[in-house]
Amino acid sequence: MSNGAADASRSGARRLAPLIVGVVILLDQLTKSWIVATHSDTPVEIIGHDVEFRVARNSGGAFSTFTNATVVLAVLAIGLTIWLVRTLRRTTDTWTVIALALVLGGALGNLCDRIFRSPGVLEGHVVDFVKVGAFPSFNVADSAITVGAILLIVLSFRKPEPEPTVTASEP
Repeated sequence: MSNGAADASRSGARRLAPLIVGVVILLDQLTKSWIVATHSDTPVEIIGHDVEFRVARNSGGAFSTFTNATVVLAVLAIGLTIWLVRTLRRTTDTWTVIALALVLGGALGNLCDRIFRSPGVLEGHVVDFVKVGAFPSFNVADSAITVGAILLIVLSFRKPEPEPTVTASEP
């Protein structure tokens, strides 16, 4: 790949990140708003009792851990967001950009809940609503974080691409 093509590829990968982040946040917040407005009192069976939409408000972290540390979780999410943005700015691999953007979009989607939902700023409860079997409820943001993290793990097993060799041009 020529230097110009490599620069264009890196630029394209970086431009992809805001789009992915924006779509994840938008889908996450729209689905949460819809479920709270239309189904907050009763579960909706999608596939029997195995898959349901059931509103749950989570003051803690994943799997309702750290329920008394909502402010700490919000501050950690802000720190993670800053780190992810800085990392994304330096990342040139398209698949890594996609994975990091999914994680960032999910983190920001849930952070929006922590900031804007009741009971208050940095104490808001995250809306979870997809219930699959005995697995804890989750949302679009959680799904994006999970897919991005799995993708990062898979990408970590790739062999590094060989460095391009530079040859002297002949006159």
